[in-house]
Amino acid sequence: MSRDVLLKIEGLRIEGRSGDTWTEIVKGVDLKLHKGEVLGLIGESGAGKSTVGLAAMGFARDGCRITGGTIDFDGIDLRSASETVKRDLKGARIAYVAQSAAASFNPAHRLIDQYCEAPVVHDVMSRAEAERDAIDLYRRMQLPDPDGIGFRYPHQVSGGQLQRAMTAMAMSCRPDLIIFDEPTTALDVTTQIEVLSAIRDIVRQFATAAIYITHDLAVVAQAADRIKVLLRGEEVEEAETRQMLDAPREEYTRSLWAVRSFARPEQPAPSGQPILSVRNVTAAYGTVNVLEDVSFAIHAGRTVAVVGESGSGKSTTARVITGLLPPKRGEILFEGSPLPPALKGRTREQLRQVQMIYQMADTALNPKLRLRELIGRPAQMYLGLQGRALTERVRDLLHLIELDPDTYIDRLPGELSGGQKQRIGIARALAAEPKLIICDEVTSALDQIVQEGILKLLDRLQGEFGLAYMFITHDLATVRAIADDVVVMQQGRVIEQGPKAEMFAPPHEPYTELLLSSVPEMDPDWLTRLLAAREAGQTPATA
Repeated sequence: MSRDVLLKIEGLRIEGRSGDTWTEIVKGVDLKLHKGEVLGLIGESGAGKSTVGLAAMGFARDGCRITGGTIDFDGIDLRSASETVKRDLKGARIAYVAQSAAASFNPAHRLIDQYCEAPVVHDVMSRAEAERDAIDLYRRMQLPDPDGIGFRYPHQVSGGQLQRAMTAMAMSCRPDLIIFDEPTTALDVTTQIEVLSAIRDIVRQFATAAIYITHDLAVVAQAADRIKVLLRGEEVEEAETRQMLDAPREEYTRSLWAVRSFARPEQPAPSGQPILSVRNVTAAYGTVNVLEDVSFAIHAGRTVAVVGESGSGKSTTARVITGLLPPKRGEILFEGSPLPPALKGRTREQLRQVQMIYQMADTALNPKLRLRELIGRPAQMYLGLQGRALTERVRDLLHLIELDPDTYIDRLPGELSGGQKQRIGIARALAAEPKLIICDEVTSALDQIVQEGILKLLDRLQGEFGLAYMFITHDLATVRAIADDVVVMQQGRVIEQGPKAEMFAPPHEPYTELLLSSVPEMDPDWLTRLLAAREAGQTPATA
């Protein structure tokens, strides 16, 4: 290896197990990473991005095994290295930043305790030095109250703040290589800018090499020097970022550039009584108001997108609607009749009519239950189905979400892809035969090709059953694709609302303009230009 090559992978082959069968999922991938360089790994779900990222650390996820090729990290053969050697490297010289910081932090320990663990264990610095270093990195990551935020528990900070704290923690031993596995995918657009900017700056400051795994080409273009495209475990092409953006060679790569072709046809203006009315709702956690005088309505057969940055009150509004958080003031009407404010006060019929699809299908589905049970339980509970009738209902629902019942009905969630798990979440919501479904960031963790499939499925089901959707999202491309009406929230208040066409046409409220300007573009200079414009007190439109 030449002196400046940090990581060299040749002919990597990895197999995955399904039952007693092993199938090759990474098929001879090569990868070379120089010191201080950032390589973007992109591709749709199942392309092998995360599997290759873990292999760069010498690891294979549960149910997988490395069967061929070489993995050379700075002269160390990671395939033949002992577990002790790999453990010593992990955290000290190689760090990993996961997609879900909330699932990666220990909820029982303060952020600064978790930051200090690796540098103390690896004898990089003392506890006191590690605490000072944590505060310095929190400041560099532009976290609020850098002197005090580390003394909070994970649940006491926002998702974007937690993701930045995780990136700081990965830097605690000043590693030579960081694997970023979808670090901004689940974040709203404004928080994504903060995290992406912080990641880019800190990698440059410390000349750290990185592999940036994502399905979002516009995002990775802001940080990567080179981009490698994967499809079903094989390399499609690789090039410098600008060359890849300007002139991708392969048809598959070009298809990634234009996957968002779906757009819901414009619907006639709503009439009659709404399915759901949120009227002047104020709600609080403890003594702190988190919603203030929130009002909007959803009609049958229409989709209302609720957008806003992390902490704006989107999911809290859903909690009030479903009865998980009774409001202090205001009311929720369903088909003109008030719903009891608390979940326990609602009838089974009232509960049936409003269902939810959750953001993280991985955590929303019980990993020990087979799909016939996961989908069947709501049909059993709300509709009283048993025996053969219940099985037939589950099979019908699998057909509806375009999964073959014979193939999938007895599978466990762990045997599904991310997009398939989200389809099961949709089937489970449909099993109750509701009139309103709340979709809470249901596409944010999915690649763009799978996202489009989910949006088309939701649109088809809405047309077949006249469903109303409340679509909570931070992705404005999703809003453009599926929404009829848009509600913009900020700090627990509704800032703007109206038909989609009006909401996307200027002039905008300043906060809406901020959201729109924060959508990444397919231009490697976009983030630099945006940050410079904001530093000068301008928006991209006026810069």
